[in-house]
Amino acid sequence: MIAEPTAVEAVLVQRLYQRDENAMLLFYNQYSAMLYGVILRIVKHTHLAEDVLQESMLKIWHSFPSYNPMRGRLATWALNICRNKAIDELRAQRARGAERTTSLPSKLPTSLQPLATTFRPEHVGVRELVHDLSPAAQELLDMLYFQGYTQQEAAEALGEPLGTVKSRARAAISLLARRLRNAG
Repeated sequence: MIAEPTAVEAVLVQRLYQRDENAMLLFYNQYSAMLYGVILRIVKHTHLAEDVLQESMLKIWHSFPSYNPMRGRLATWALNICRNKAIDELRAQRARGAERTTSLPSKLPTSLQPLATTFRPEHVGVRELVHDLSPAAQELLDMLYFQGYTQQEAAEALGEPLGTVKSRARAAISLLARRLRNAG
């Protein structure tokens, strides 16, 4: 069930349908802080979040004729546009980064794989626990949790089916959890 828009929102929507630029300024003043916060949580950098917000505002302005108030509130519609723009920007950055780097062989020895470049408190002591696992499990968990691979990317890099990678990861994590429970 979609909540009824407020009278102020209904007037704002009508003015935006009429392509009133002052209405877009009102929209920006009313919603930009909320939209910026959502974008910032996705892209993690203030400068990039500001750029994505501005691009999103342009998209909202140009796409407004396609907004249907019967399908959702104005804020929700705008939030979805901003979220999708932020995700698109992250994907574009990843693609640009992939173009600039050369590929390494898919199976590097664990000792040659790069270490995580940022401190992650939740990983303190985990690397030592992983060393007690089989070499295959070590390699998989290292890719997934220390290098930031997705399960799909890890499956492709290891040349294994996605289901196998998911099962092996779940089994390795279960074994680590049992060991932690028994140690404590």
